[in-house]
Amino acid sequence: MANRKTRLAAFCSGTGSNFQSLYYAIDERRLPAEFSLCLSNRSECGAIVFARQHGIPTVHLSEKQYDTHEEFAAAMLTSLEEHAIEYILLAGYLRKVPETVVNAYSFRILNIHPALLPDFGGPGMYGINVHKAVLEAGSKESGATVHYVDPEYDKGPIVLQRKVPVEPGDTPESLAARVLKCEHQLYPDALEKLLIAEEL
Repeated sequence: MANRKTRLAAFCSGTGSNFQSLYYAIDERRLPAEFSLCLSNRSECGAIVFARQHGIPTVHLSEKQYDTHEEFAAAMLTSLEEHAIEYILLAGYLRKVPETVVNAYSFRILNIHPALLPDFGGPGMYGINVHKAVLEAGSKESGATVHYVDPEYDKGPIVLQRKVPVEPGDTPESLAARVLKCEHQLYPDALEKLLIAEEL
């Protein structure tokens, strides 16, 4: 069907600025996709508020709500199935996606990381920690990476990557702001690349 739209889920834990950039890019670029779910481990975060304001179904799902990890993973899969989700886009989701979900959505989960993987990835490498590590290492450049999610942190195949210079006098905060601006362009580019490949 020519007008069919790929159904996306955003997984978020915070403000969801990448989620928002993706949402607006889909409209501006007329991409054949739509957000059909916003899932968060926090009941009242900025991403959830944004989703509600734009008529996107929301689900608050935390491992604390379940007795076992298996029950939590099963509930996540159920939510994805109920909303007929085809691709998951992690946008500041600060939890590891259960391996059963990763396996069920193999090569259908994307994440954006605020550095040039494989450098500065892995457990603990998120948010401001990444930018501190880049500066402490004396790197001359940083950037952002969109990659497929596999069972290991930040190890999945890279989809797109873009470099950002490290400027003299940069702080972790100033570098973070420059990288985030790059992320807001790179993630929509990666989604567009994925959707074009799907159509071929």
